[in-house]
Amino acid sequence: MVEVPPVPLDRASVTPLAVQLADGVREAAVRGALRPGDRLPSTRAMAAELGVSRTVTAAAYDQLLAEGWVRGRTGAGTFVTAAPTAGSRPPPVRTAAPGEDGERPALSLAAGRPCVDVLDPAAWRRAWRAAADPPVDDEPVPAGSPAFRAAVAEHLLRHRGLPAGAPDLLATAGSSAAVAELGRVLGPGALVAVEEPGYVRAVTALRAAGCDVVGVPVDEAGMDVDAIPDGCVAVYCTPAHQFPLGSRLAASRRVALVERARAENLLVIEDDYDGELRYDVAPLPLLASLAPEVVVHLGTASKILSQTVGAGWMVAPPAIRDAMLDLRSRTGTRPSPAGQRVFAAFAAHGDLARHLRRLRREMRARRDLLREAVEPTGWSVTGEAAGAHVVLRPPVDAPDLERQVVTELGARGVHAVGLADHLHSGGWHRPGLVVGYAAHTRDGLTVALGHLAATLTATR
Repeated sequence: MVEVPPVPLDRASVTPLAVQLADGVREAAVRGALRPGDRLPSTRAMAAELGVSRTVTAAAYDQLLAEGWVRGRTGAGTFVTAAPTAGSRPPPVRTAAPGEDGERPALSLAAGRPCVDVLDPAAWRRAWRAAADPPVDDEPVPAGSPAFRAAVAEHLLRHRGLPAGAPDLLATAGSSAAVAELGRVLGPGALVAVEEPGYVRAVTALRAAGCDVVGVPVDEAGMDVDAIPDGCVAVYCTPAHQFPLGSRLAASRRVALVERARAENLLVIEDDYDGELRYDVAPLPLLASLAPEVVVHLGTASKILSQTVGAGWMVAPPAIRDAMLDLRSRTGTRPSPAGQRVFAAFAAHGDLARHLRRLRREMRARRDLLREAVEPTGWSVTGEAAGAHVVLRPPVDAPDLERQVVTELGARGVHAVGLADHLHSGGWHRPGLVVGYAAHTRDGLTVALGHLAATLTATR
């Protein structure tokens, strides 16, 4: 084991101690004071030497492991693996554009990733083993497996208050895939209103199906229902937790939207992508509960379990369900039954309910960590106390500030996304960052938030 060169820690700095320690070890490797193959002290020994908690040293080591500067050997310790010469920070990493293959930074603060850190490995393995027990499918089931639809019906009743029976449900491959199918049902040239800013993948799916898309502005009360233009055949929205702004559709606007849908024969597509993750306030009733005859309700397992499952669900009026089944029959398409089996098995003996309780507690704690990290920087945290992301607003609306922060975080090895990436019609917008806090372990998140706080402070 080598002696690590002195690492000065400034306890008065806004930069977390774990980030300072990781920077110090990284700089020692760049200077040649640490060389490939050198073994670092244990996290306990390093903590004792520096007079800090072991949580600090463990978080710093996790960051260095994630960046590839060190690696762990079981029973042997942690060893330096590289000594780059390009500078003391991790080299900038190109962020792949949607649909591209490419490397991403080691840490991510992007929204949309699930928190798999709280997933019970024993329950997860048990679900996969149970999913293999039924006989192998010998013919397609376009509506989805009966066990999956029954599990989803129970889940919706218990966790979202939606009394939908299994016959009312269709399995999907997730929210985006369901929107794509609905776009094909609506047909080429159908005018669909969407939130602006909003979920760009849904917009892309609708456009790929040949639909014409028109943006409707969103504010702190959700979509501006009065701004929905005449002539629309459908409205896509995220009323429980608007993506990305984090607001919820106000009760008055919910009533107005339902009334317009009934009067104008509008189909409302309600994407409830993370509606289970409320942990401070009770959610408003689902639109599908208020007006099931004009609302298509979408849900997904990707935000509450894992994207590996690849399963979602749709509750729709009979005419839409029939059209979807006809489309699947004519095209030979259907969602994969494998993920449906896993979800049904995971829900069968209460594992899903227990997981959701753990997940809500963890998301609340992580949101508190984010607020504590951001508060000293002058940026504000906006959005409902729900889900797994917030929007950060700068103290001044400087046009270039959003891109500057995203670029700087990328140079630190942290992937982040600005509000501009959630616009689909262009134009000026108030700057902000859409920050997710579900990815990685708690220690990994702490490191990423340290970089975020330091970057926001430096660009203030």
